[in-house]
Amino acid sequence: MSSGVSPTGAMSRQNVFVRDLTASIVVFLVAMPLCMGIAVASGVPPEKGLITGIIGGIVVGALAGSPLQVSGPAAGLAVIVFELVRQYGVVALGPILLLAGAIQFFAGVARLGGWFRAISPAVVHGMLAGIGILILIGQFHVLFDDLPKPNGVENLLAIPVSLFRLFTEAESTASAFTAGIITIVSMLAWERFRPANLRLIPGALVGVVLATLIAYALQLNLTRVDVPESIFSSLTWPTWAGFTELLSPQFIATALAVAFIASAETLLSAAAVDRMHDGVRTDYNKELRAQGVGNFLCGAVGALPMTGVIVRSSANVQAGALTRASTIMHGVWILAFVLGLPWLLREIPMASLAGVLVVTGWRLVSLDHVKHLYQHYGVMPALIWASTLFMVVTTDLLTGVLTGLVLSLIELLPHLRNLKLDVQVDRHDAHVELQLQGRATFLSLPGLTKILDDLPGEGRIRLNLAGLAQLDHTCTEVLADWIQRRRKAGTHLELAGVDRQHASNLHRRLLEVATA
Repeated sequence: MSSGVSPTGAMSRQNVFVRDLTASIVVFLVAMPLCMGIAVASGVPPEKGLITGIIGGIVVGALAGSPLQVSGPAAGLAVIVFELVRQYGVVALGPILLLAGAIQFFAGVARLGGWFRAISPAVVHGMLAGIGILILIGQFHVLFDDLPKPNGVENLLAIPVSLFRLFTEAESTASAFTAGIITIVSMLAWERFRPANLRLIPGALVGVVLATLIAYALQLNLTRVDVPESIFSSLTWPTWAGFTELLSPQFIATALAVAFIASAETLLSAAAVDRMHDGVRTDYNKELRAQGVGNFLCGAVGALPMTGVIVRSSANVQAGALTRASTIMHGVWILAFVLGLPWLLREIPMASLAGVLVVTGWRLVSLDHVKHLYQHYGVMPALIWASTLFMVVTTDLLTGVLTGLVLSLIELLPHLRNLKLDVQVDRHDAHVELQLQGRATFLSLPGLTKILDDLPGEGRIRLNLAGLAQLDHTCTEVLADWIQRRRKAGTHLELAGVDRQHASNLHRRLLEVATA
């Protein structure tokens, strides 16, 4: 966790630079295998992911509203990109991302960033779990030197066939499987048993390096990463024919889906990063504008879409980064590596990258989220999570997300006549009192979060919930996160208007956080 020391405070500029430099190297080591692996999972050449990582680091890092968040290719968009490339080819990426980036940018200009925070955690985690399953079952086949199937159901049905191939087909199948298993086992073993003084070296890097060295030493016959001598030769510019295709409703719907999912994942990641450090808070609209610029540039050169990514961002914070310089420098290191050492990338087995993604996919399916939802909020949020996951796996990403959003709206049906939330801020000499009256639902979150963020960071705050007629699980999660962050920052926070004996599950959740 970051120390929260301000660069302009007691720490010298030289020490700040050293901290950021060290963190940037750690993030670079985490990002390299993930950038290539996510590109492979998306059905495009690995260099497409590296280009996105470079733009995400250098350009978005300089413009971002969340200084410590790292942007790059994300597993959350791999599934939708894979389907897009399968149907229309790689050339469709450019026009789609130009439009998606423009949508994100103007959404930030219109100050719509706060609305993405109103998406139910059940929908978001259900979507990520579904994506995790799709990545896992798709990359499972790459472990056997095969290609993923067109959709989740076909990938599931083909698993026995891939297993059978291990015993009946060419040497390359066994060699690829060996490289993939070496990667997975060494990743997990390193993360479990690594020495404390080497804790910042990522398991994914250890797994890929070890599998590559063994494949090289034994001259294993398997498929390796194919990257060009010059990364600039892989840049592809949008064509006029691509722009005319954008006029079709299906292309516009796809661009909207990419913009929506990328924005939601970015802003939720930014909120998680804010909980990891005590420094500058995220400006959500500025972050949305920066992501729009980044995705527009990715579209201009035919690269992968990007989001803010939590794995690389948490590595950045844990490595001690203090300013956006760390994110920018990590992009510079990726650029220097692909310009100077492309021959080294070409020794990496594809099955090794698949091993990294199998582990990544498995971790996205975290059952802890649905257990948390069920234990604290009851059956309906858990049902939203499960329904979103099921539809993502069996149909497509957009259908799954829309299913979750519709189910979230169904929760509001009994209260449609009055969904108003009144928030009153009373400033006294000794404290500030915040009174909530009416119904606190995800529809009221943009206004509520703005008021919460504007409250003083020090002193005493009294949160009075006596006038609340309803509190949904999305609002509860936001309030719980806000309470935890304020208490950690030293604010004395008191929860009032809640009868401990007869409190609902949602109120109990806030009581637990406020008294922890």
